[in-house]
Amino acid sequence: MNGENIMIDTNIALYLLSGDKSVEYILDNKNVYISFVTELELLGHFDITSSEQHYIESFLKDCIVIDLNQTIKLNTISIKQKYRMKLPDAIIAATSMYLNINLFSADKGFERVNDIQFIRYII
Repeated sequence: MNGENIMIDTNIALYLLSGDKSVEYILDNKNVYISFVTELELLGHFDITSSEQHYIESFLKDCIVIDLNQTIKLNTISIKQKYRMKLPDAIIAATSMYLNINLFSADKGFERVNDIQFIRYII
């Protein structure tokens, strides 16, 4: 991967939080961007414990969280219509498109989105 900036999907955040050394190595010395969707998915888990919440919040402080804006809304609509993606994935792809940086995910569904720069993590 070239460049200092990378956007990660929720599954990559979960791998990282679980101690995946390969993901840690790949993200080392990168500016890590996430969509607000990933933030909500991480913190909104049904049975999250207090210690898990603090751990996730600490991780989020090291990330650059991108909130929804008009451009991301329009990109989301386009991606959702064109590729029939679920709304959270369409928002994440649209955010990567807005930032014009690589999206790093284990979700192979992003491979068909020609509008983004996608790097698939294969476990």
